[in-house]
Amino acid sequence: MIRHRTLVSKRRTLVAVALLGLIASAPLFALPIHHNAKKRVSRQTIEGLEEQWRQAQLSGDVAAMDRLLADDFVGITAFGQVTTKAQQLSRVRDRAIVLTRLDLSDMKVKLIDSIAVVTTKAEVDGTSDGRSIAGAFRYTRIYHRLPNGSWKITSFEATRVPSGDGPRNRAEGEAAAPPQP
Repeated sequence: MIRHRTLVSKRRTLVAVALLGLIASAPLFALPIHHNAKKRVSRQTIEGLEEQWRQAQLSGDVAAMDRLLADDFVGITAFGQVTTKAQQLSRVRDRAIVLTRLDLSDMKVKLIDSIAVVTTKAEVDGTSDGRSIAGAFRYTRIYHRLPNGSWKITSFEATRVPSGDGPRNRAEGEAAAPPQP
């Protein structure tokens, strides 16, 4: 009886070790594929959200912006103006900022756990507080994935891209308002 228990115990141990070996080795092969596929889907999701934001900016869609922005959103314009979600939505609602062109290029999306960092170049035309906005800007937008799986914009910062015309362009850049987040 004792010998039977020992054999059964050894067999169970061997089966358990074999199963653990299979389980432990599986992620070495499966994880990179799954991880890359998951990153690709997340990257496509973020690129889609960037397009939703672009369309909302161009059409003045405050409801879409409200859905995309986190409640604790903070934006920083190219000239250091800080805006909250409420301020951003108010500026669009009151038509203090109106964009007629927002063309994006050179977009990069970096995923870090539940954070997505987007950098891109934006060619912008429109008005801000009645003044013309025109030019190229680089911006960084940060998204945070919530526990329910949705993504929200938590931060934005813009920087004017110099056109290389020297001091004259810098003075013009200081007079023109940067794009809003």
